[in-house]
Amino acid sequence: MTAHTPSPPDDARYLAVVAKDARFDGCFFTGVTSTGIYCRPVCRVRTPKRENCRFFDHAAQAEQAGFRPCLRCRPELAPHTPLWAPTLGQAPDAPAWSMQDASRILAAQAAQLLDHPPSGCDTPPSMQQLAQRLGVSERHVRRIFEAHLGVSPLQYLQTQRLLCAKQLLTDTTLPVTEVASLSGFASLRRFNAAFAAHYALNPTQLRRQGQPQPHSGAVAHPTIHVKLAYRPPYDVAAMLQFFATRQIPGVEEVALHAIPGHPHPSLRRTLALRSGPTLHTGWLEARFSTAPNAVGRVDVHISTSLGQVLPQVMARVRAMLDLDAEPRAINAVLHADFPTGDGLRVPGTLDGFELAVRAVLGQQITVAAARTLAVRLVERFGAPVDTPFASLHRLFPSPEVLAGASGDALGQLGIVKQRQAAIQALAQAVAHQGLPLHPGADLQTTLAALQALPGVGDWTAQYIAMRALRWPDAFPSGDVALHKALGVQGGKRPAQAAQAASRAWQPWRSYAVLRAWAMLPAKASATAAATFAIK
Repeated sequence: MTAHTPSPPDDARYLAVVAKDARFDGCFFTGVTSTGIYCRPVCRVRTPKRENCRFFDHAAQAEQAGFRPCLRCRPELAPHTPLWAPTLGQAPDAPAWSMQDASRILAAQAAQLLDHPPSGCDTPPSMQQLAQRLGVSERHVRRIFEAHLGVSPLQYLQTQRLLCAKQLLTDTTLPVTEVASLSGFASLRRFNAAFAAHYALNPTQLRRQGQPQPHSGAVAHPTIHVKLAYRPPYDVAAMLQFFATRQIPGVEEVALHAIPGHPHPSLRRTLALRSGPTLHTGWLEARFSTAPNAVGRVDVHISTSLGQVLPQVMARVRAMLDLDAEPRAINAVLHADFPTGDGLRVPGTLDGFELAVRAVLGQQITVAAARTLAVRLVERFGAPVDTPFASLHRLFPSPEVLAGASGDALGQLGIVKQRQAAIQALAQAVAHQGLPLHPGADLQTTLAALQALPGVGDWTAQYIAMRALRWPDAFPSGDVALHKALGVQGGKRPAQAAQAASRAWQPWRSYAVLRAWAMLPAKASATAAATFAIK
């Protein structure tokens, strides 16, 4: 068990196992002493006896205790559990974490950096790099990590690598040597040894037991197909509608309903991802489906051109679709004020720089007008990319390209001077100063760096924190649509009134913002959602 909370009643967890309750998928794992296997709560095998069950908050804890992952329910597919979510069995009125809980925030940032390596990194950061990025000593990183996750960073990372390898061996036909490399192992020998030691199987044996099956559907060209899971409830229609309203033709395409060629609601888009000196380009399609046992699933088809950065792509899709949110914890705080928003998630992004540029383009204009500017920017500066879809043929412009773009060239697109300067400064900060815009980046440092740029104020910085940094407590208090939804737009200081109202929603204010926006009529939301005060 983790050290930061008292051990929750195991009986509550056992009841979730008996019920196969998908709401707790990934919130804990059950080790069965009679088999030596650990499972997700949703596992469809016969329920083990209560006296044979041990419960763990994280897969790494179960593996440290000597349990092997179940080949049927596949723990590697479970949604991750945010460190700020309460454990099952914790009292409903227990105090939530807060912005002042520096130790937990630091541990969460460390875990996110291990799960989502910064752009351009081939592998997760070493302990020394992790400590440097967090601005603390290696000893302190180990101490807070073990206190909050119950394992060391190296043990956590080893489990993540092995589970990643297990998924790639089961879901794909990639060669074993490639799986070893993609999973972060320095050599095939070390990979085989670690696999045998932890799972009592060699990789080839596992592949024979879980050989990937042909998958029918809209994608009829060579792709890599992987599965991702989420905890219900999840408002798929609202998530896809958010992206559809803002989609840039050529870069992305959203299918809100099942139509010929789109058997499930889906999102397609292009992607460029740098790994070391190499830029990998391609496309992906994420299709939502619900398994018979009510476990939410996303089938992701990824172009083979992105195969060398497959784990990074998978992590970015999880972040973009907010698959790791824990609705039970969020709704405990927000449901009373937003009773119709239990399934809403915070839309993320595949690329933090792209999200930041689009936020700047949307300053003080409607969503539709911002989309028009983004389309022009892509047509002028976006590089072409080959895909099998006529609707996808461009990449969003890179930081390097926009850093070198002249004000005149941007002005010809209809972008005003203030936002020209903001885009150029933002591109230069990302391309040349390494400004981090990804999960795990230090919140306060990144917010300060963003607001030091010309034309970037609190709204833009908070919006970036909400969607690119995946910060659950971001709150753009200057947003006009938010003021309308909360009924505070008539006073002299609506931002302060919104900030005061938001205190009741900590630490989930990012989700409160999405729920407040959803309360507005569609026309009012489209008109006001991008209108805010800038620096």
